[in-house]
Amino acid sequence: MRKWNVVLTGFMGTGKSTVGRLLAARSGYGFVDTDELIVARDGRSIADIFREDGPAAFRRWETVISQELAGREGLVIATGGRLMLDEANAAALSQNAHVFCLTARPEVVLDRLADDDGRRPLLDVPDPAQAIERLMEERRAGYGRFPQIYTDNKTAQQVTEEIIQCIFAT
Repeated sequence: MRKWNVVLTGFMGTGKSTVGRLLAARSGYGFVDTDELIVARDGRSIADIFREDGPAAFRRWETVISQELAGREGLVIATGGRLMLDEANAAALSQNAHVFCLTARPEVVLDRLADDDGRRPLLDVPDPAQAIERLMEERRAGYGRFPQIYTDNKTAQQVTEEIIQCIFAT
């Protein structure tokens, strides 16, 4: 019997990795965080990849990882915030998966990322709150293609349970 993957997409700080780990533990599936996999394969942090080779190099890594994971099953995949906005990546990972977009209000994201200390290159700017709002607006339509799971004022366990309910309702 085929084991569909579960793909979690959405903006940074919405809980994809935390919820993904819980969901994998609950389902008995394997867990993959695409950003962590890229760091492990490349040997540098995401910030270093961006700084030394530019965003295009990181996006190429995302494509390689997406194609690789598309051929597997029985995984919970937490994607980087922009990975599923690329049509080819989304098509590859969606063919064998339930995809959910985790969302949160900009101020909630800012609060959750307050202690991230430079790990988010897109927020390494003078006004991170403004950057979050701008990026969320730019990505709104792309994220809107996927079922939305709101994470504001919910624990990771509550979000995990909501996703489980959605999967079994389909």
